[in-house]
Amino acid sequence: MKKTLLGLAGLSLLIAQNLYAAPLRVAADAVPHAEILEYVKTLDPKLDLKIVELSGGINANELLASGDVDANYFQHLPYLKDQEKALGKTFDVVASVHIEPLGIYSRKVKSLDALPEGATIAVPNNTTNLSRALWLLQDKGVLRLNASGEVGTTLVTPKDISENPKKIKIVEIESPQLPRSLDDVDAAIINGNYALEAGLSPAKDALGLESAKHNPYANLLVTTPQLAKDPRVIELAKDLTSPQVADFIRKNYNGSVIPVADAAHD
Repeated sequence: MKKTLLGLAGLSLLIAQNLYAAPLRVAADAVPHAEILEYVKTLDPKLDLKIVELSGGINANELLASGDVDANYFQHLPYLKDQEKALGKTFDVVASVHIEPLGIYSRKVKSLDALPEGATIAVPNNTTNLSRALWLLQDKGVLRLNASGEVGTTLVTPKDISENPKKIKIVEIESPQLPRSLDDVDAAIINGNYALEAGLSPAKDALGLESAKHNPYANLLVTTPQLAKDPRVIELAKDLTSPQVADFIRKNYNGSVIPVADAAHD
């Protein structure tokens, strides 16, 4: 009996070691997510990370649902909830890491007050970030919405615009293409990761920027319910929310990416 128990214990240990030794495949946007994960690799070398950089409109939640990756790190909660409905899947959030404030950018005007009548503003075409963009335009006084509720919980569309004194025209474009639209529109509302990839500094270049305080759009480490308690996932969640990673974000992104721990002090 004792030998059997010892054998089972040894087998369990071997399985655990093999599980931990297997690479943890994480899908992530190139900037800043993959860069942060590369730092985690130096911080925690025993955690074997395989970073799968997203490109070309690849859906990281579909990759996760199909088992092609073990986790992803690129999205905020409202987007995740929308994806769960669209895919008919349930995912688990295991860490809330950083905020990338959404920004309004322009190559044609130097301030939002200088937007001409009939100006065209490009916005993300997915449901949650379109809504987020419209709330930002209201927050900056460009237009008014006929909607009650809170940013992140109440979805709005251009149909909810109730006051538009400058007769702004809203053009919906795929998020990765928004930086390229800047030459063709009067302004564009761009997600922080795509702004950084395009060489923009949200903290310096944006004409208007979301506040980090009470921001519901923190970027998350997401996995499946089956892997939520995987020791590798737990370790990565611990690393991503560590003081070292928060300090890395502060030093490398100069306010364009903000650790969740700092958001309460914005």
